[in-house]
Amino acid sequence: MVHLVRHSIRLNPLSGAALAVLCLFGFAPAGKAADVTLQVGIVQRFGDKTKDVMTLKAAPGDRITLKFSTNGKPQTLTASDLKLETVMQPLSQPQVEERVVFSTHRSFETAEDQAQQWRSQGIEVELAQPDRWQVWAKRETYNTPLLRRLLLQSLQAKGIQTARIESKVVRQVARPSWVLNGFRYTRDLVDISSGNGVIRIDREKDNEPSRVYAGSFRIQPNAYGNFTLVNFVPLETYLRGVVPHEIGGWAPQPVLESQAILARTYVLRNLRRFATDNYQICATTQCQVYWGSDGAVASTDQAIAATRGLVLTYQNELVDALYSSTTGGVTAAFNDVWRGWERPYLRSFVDSVNNVWDLNTRSLADEKNLRAFIALKKGFNEEGTEMFRWRYESTIAQMNQDLQKYLRSIQHPLANFGTIQQVQVTQRSTAGRVLKLAVTTDRGRLELEKDDILNAFDAPASTLFYLDGIYGQNKTLKGYAFVGGGLGHAVGLSQVGSYHLGKLGWTSDRILGFYFPGTQLQPINNSITLWRDRSFSGLQG
Repeated sequence: MVHLVRHSIRLNPLSGAALAVLCLFGFAPAGKAADVTLQVGIVQRFGDKTKDVMTLKAAPGDRITLKFSTNGKPQTLTASDLKLETVMQPLSQPQVEERVVFSTHRSFETAEDQAQQWRSQGIEVELAQPDRWQVWAKRETYNTPLLRRLLLQSLQAKGIQTARIESKVVRQVARPSWVLNGFRYTRDLVDISSGNGVIRIDREKDNEPSRVYAGSFRIQPNAYGNFTLVNFVPLETYLRGVVPHEIGGWAPQPVLESQAILARTYVLRNLRRFATDNYQICATTQCQVYWGSDGAVASTDQAIAATRGLVLTYQNELVDALYSSTTGGVTAAFNDVWRGWERPYLRSFVDSVNNVWDLNTRSLADEKNLRAFIALKKGFNEEGTEMFRWRYESTIAQMNQDLQKYLRSIQHPLANFGTIQQVQVTQRSTAGRVLKLAVTTDRGRLELEKDDILNAFDAPASTLFYLDGIYGQNKTLKGYAFVGGGLGHAVGLSQVGSYHLGKLGWTSDRILGFYFPGTQLQPINNSITLWRDRSFSGLQG
């Protein structure tokens, strides 16, 4: 049940640590397009590999400027290029690092909902992403071993067994380092810029192409014992590194405009994601793909310019501007995939302009209906595309391996099971999404929910699927075929579906109205709420 609003974030500077990310910029009055500076973590875990290396290069004829402190005094250096590496420095005394972990999740959305529920119990928490998203007891509050153990004991006394303490002994730490003019510098915080405002970054060990980024940079510590390279980049410049990589430059112009509006809305609504690590947004599919100015093309630049400052709102609040590759012919409601309060504009409906299926009379919660729906291949916006329909087979051996890896990562008591005996869908949404998947093993039964299913098994490309057992001689279960449709969460806009609507001549506002019913387009301004924190009572699963 939704309680009263605890606080909201609007587009003007507000006090308080939770709103600090917004204090860096003030928006223009209503009706005037504005640009703001974002903080994007483009290299999130620098130093998590032995001898991590990245090279930063200025454009020909330009120089890189580094600013940092030495014994409390500011220092400035310049170079045409900079090779940053990590060096391991031993600690004078081993240190024990520990944290209280409440839960682990595939998505930020579900993790944030769980965090809100812990807060409703009076427990201060923070969101982190060491690998998957996690909810931690706030380290500043529970800052001694005694406080952490008292917290755990109080939870266990209430019958809550899911929280745990993770600890490790640290004997050496990785620190960013570079050699310039024959001297080695090792600093934890470095501001980096160039004369013309662009720098090429090359990750030598990640097999990624080098990319050019606009703006300035900072190498800074994060919450995981390594470092993040943060790109400070204007919003509209940032979009040049997102739109072509998320949708492609060859789509009809209204489709590109729709993607530009969603990308702009998405990033402004999600500036809180990495508050724990002191930046705002990431550059991967956990946020939006951002690859700098490489790949920008005239068509996407035109779409960004044509929609400058435009965002999508619902009741004067930015929407959760979610999109994915392919819905499989039916969009998912927010709660089909994640936990949290329902978004009225994120509904389940058939992704088609034709009357191919009626969810009101033929709910896909019924597996017979779902199988008939998956068998349909004509009349949808995504018709004929690669991931619209699929069938993936997985052996029991492979499923054992997948599930054991997942359960170990969350320290589940059944992580050491021997083999899976049965997998069964026990609950579906009206849109056919698997809400609960029961797995029977030789050591007991467990239940996977919503997008955690995609964490546990590699085979399905979405949660829109049914299962067919694969049997050998004597009806021995050998594995399962996952038969379904779509790629990704299917909440909000289908990128493949929007291509079709664009080819039909639909405008960007009509495309967005189809996938986000009841929403409004408006210029960004100080009256709009970025994000409203809604509280929940009680702890859920």
